[in-house]
Amino acid sequence: MIKRRKARVLKIGKVRIGGNNPVAVQSMCNTDTRDVAKTVGQIRQLQLAGCEIIRVAVPDMVAAKALGK
Repeated sequence: MIKRRKARVLKIGKVRIGGNNPVAVQSMCNTDTRDVAKTVGQIRQLQLAGCEIIRVAVPDMVAAKALGK
């Protein structure tokens, strides 16, 4: 059995990480966040693959505004 160091618990949405929680599967989109259709499509694919935490890049204000869509 692998010994893990105890970390404080953080909650990201409904997923708890740290402490005695199991390791969460995460990934990051490699699409242009400003392209809403492609980014949402990739998020759905990652979710279907079992990804629990999905990160996206927000390089500028246009990308930030696209997050709301």
